[in-house]
Amino acid sequence: MRIQTLMTQARFAKQGQPLEAVSLPHTWNALDGQDGGADYWRGIGIYEIDLPNPTKGKKQYIEFQGANHVATVYCNGRELGTHKGGFSTFRFDLTPAMKAEGNVLTVVVANAPSDVYPQNADFTFYGGLYRDVNFIEVNDAHFELLLDGTAGVFVTPHNVGKTRVDLFPVCADGCTIQVELKDAEGNVVGSATTEATDHAHVLIDVKNPHLWNGMEDPYCYTCEAKLYNGIDLLKLAPVDAVTVTYGYRSFHVCPNTGFWLNGKNVPLHGVSRHQDRLDKGWAISKADHEEDCALIKELGANTIRLAHYQHDQYFYELCNRTGFVLWAEIPFISQFIPTQEAYENTISQMTELVAQNYNHPAIFFWGISNEILIGADREDLRQNLRDLHELAKSMDPSRLTTMAQVSMTPMDSEHNYITDVVSYNHYFGWYGGDVEDNGPWLDKFHTMHPDKCLGVSEYGAENILSWHTAEPENHDYTEEYANHYHQEMLKTFAARPYLWSTHQWNCFDFAADARNEGGIQGRNNKGLITYDRKIKKDAFYIYKAWWNDDPMVFVSGGRFMNRAPEERNVIVYTNCENVTLVVNGVEVETKAAVDHMITFENVALKDGANTVTAFSGDVKGNEIVLCAVAEHDYSYDLPDGNQGANWFDDPELVAMKKAFKYPKDAFSIKDKMGDLMANPQTAALLGKMMEAMTSGGGAGSAMMSSMGQMSEEMMGFMKMMRLSDALKMAGDAVPMALKLQINQALNRIKK
Repeated sequence: MRIQTLMTQARFAKQGQPLEAVSLPHTWNALDGQDGGADYWRGIGIYEIDLPNPTKGKKQYIEFQGANHVATVYCNGRELGTHKGGFSTFRFDLTPAMKAEGNVLTVVVANAPSDVYPQNADFTFYGGLYRDVNFIEVNDAHFELLLDGTAGVFVTPHNVGKTRVDLFPVCADGCTIQVELKDAEGNVVGSATTEATDHAHVLIDVKNPHLWNGMEDPYCYTCEAKLYNGIDLLKLAPVDAVTVTYGYRSFHVCPNTGFWLNGKNVPLHGVSRHQDRLDKGWAISKADHEEDCALIKELGANTIRLAHYQHDQYFYELCNRTGFVLWAEIPFISQFIPTQEAYENTISQMTELVAQNYNHPAIFFWGISNEILIGADREDLRQNLRDLHELAKSMDPSRLTTMAQVSMTPMDSEHNYITDVVSYNHYFGWYGGDVEDNGPWLDKFHTMHPDKCLGVSEYGAENILSWHTAEPENHDYTEEYANHYHQEMLKTFAARPYLWSTHQWNCFDFAADARNEGGIQGRNNKGLITYDRKIKKDAFYIYKAWWNDDPMVFVSGGRFMNRAPEERNVIVYTNCENVTLVVNGVEVETKAAVDHMITFENVALKDGANTVTAFSGDVKGNEIVLCAVAEHDYSYDLPDGNQGANWFDDPELVAMKKAFKYPKDAFSIKDKMGDLMANPQTAALLGKMMEAMTSGGGAGSAMMSSMGQMSEEMMGFMKMMRLSDALKMAGDAVPMALKLQINQALNRIKK
């Protein structure tokens, strides 16, 4: 039988430095990959691992479940091979290089720039041996360990009960394979034996199989394959055995009604997930995976897009038994690399993704790319995508292919016809336009392509817990704007049952070392939960209200504690019909929920601290504390331009902030770029501003110069953006004083 030993200790050094003891899994970017500055170390790291002594008569293999990006492996100085791709399992045969004792494995890992995807993306590429490393011993006859990192056993179930099992033993002349299919209680429900050829297969009939039915009933079976050295199985012990999880289910996607599972319409609503954590990067534990799975389940999601790469096998197993419908994808992302090596890398990563995850009942969709049209479109890119689609379908015709389009992808693009179903990453209401623009765009696409299944693969807004306002607006980074945005998106989706799936971006804050947004460096803050998983943001409870049946009441705004007289609305999210607000122990008002939300307006607060809670029948909500103050607390406002973090202590800056006016009958920086460009007076003013910024150099100059080189689709996207949002993109190049000057000039032009 096979023996597997987890390797937990190693010696590590960056190239040219002395070795130091580390624990596996390990990444060298755990800290510098999350602190901002776009300067985390991408280079070559060297690991040395002491191996167990080999057992005489056995074969030895080494297994890596994740080494990013490129790993070359040596045993006792003998090169075993190189693997390209940071997210899949791979193995090498150690046997020819092993000594009786004193065996040392050397692994040279590089996350340096290369033609291995991903190379350009909005997340940190953590280097190292960041998943488990296993030493494996087997008999000469065993199930193949070098078949694309798989277990050498593939189960193809059909919901009518017919089950095909494909098996790949090696060195197995004269051997027999026994296959047993077992239900969740361990009962054998079908079995077969066959001669152990290089590619053997058996067909087994399982009568009335218990279906894998998503979150409602994620029922799993196991397939146990045993290899015997002979044919008299009663007298022999197996020389090798493999157990894999699988499930019976059927599904299809309809362009008008969305996703169907086992003959039932199941709207897919969920989140995307990155695998990193605060101070750990990608080197996370099984307990971390379990917590993520539990939090996503608590949210009420029934689907997860596992972005933007192959995730840990343990997480797929958790999803099998939890019931999530999964979208699994490769990191063919952002910008196409036009080399043969890069092309071959997409093929190998897709091959490993499908082969290694073939048995997981939770996986329904293979993703072939994400936002690949951020770079230019070209025929070799389109052919690469076609080849990936065909590869996935040839390896696994039972599942559907998909891709996530960048928002500017034209509706009539050929890219929308390559995969079985398609999704768009849309951020109307954050990167540009208004949140209300999402619905009309989706309806227009659906009208143009009535036979195409459309989903929303990303949407979100930065949500930083320090910033608060009673008048939320796009790109203010406040928790209140994020709440407004997510509430409107959920209303948009509820009115459009034709969407085959929606995936919020992202369930958890994650590291993107090049980012510097909202006063926080190195972080994408669109999560519903903080990077350390310690705080569920208010938006988390908006989703609970929409997606869960268990009665709940949540009083939002607890971090927006100091409230001026005009800031004393209290918003409650709930799945109950009516909610009563309670202030300082006194019932104030009972109101009916509309779209899972209630706004209690102008709530009376006494001086000092006030306790606020709410209830519906026996369902009690959380309690928050609000303090009545005389005027707005400017510490809740994001510092603007080159202001310091404590800008609100500067009377001159506060006076400047108060001077901004946004009259309804005149223009302001809150108007969309397209509207400003359509008016001759404001267009002339914009032209002068752009000319001044372009000649001034710096970030503002670069941004304005790039506008003249934009594609038609990108320019259309920019026209939907508010001028205030565009100015924020320029950063310190446009300080508050200049923004005020521009705003006041626009105020003088009537609409």
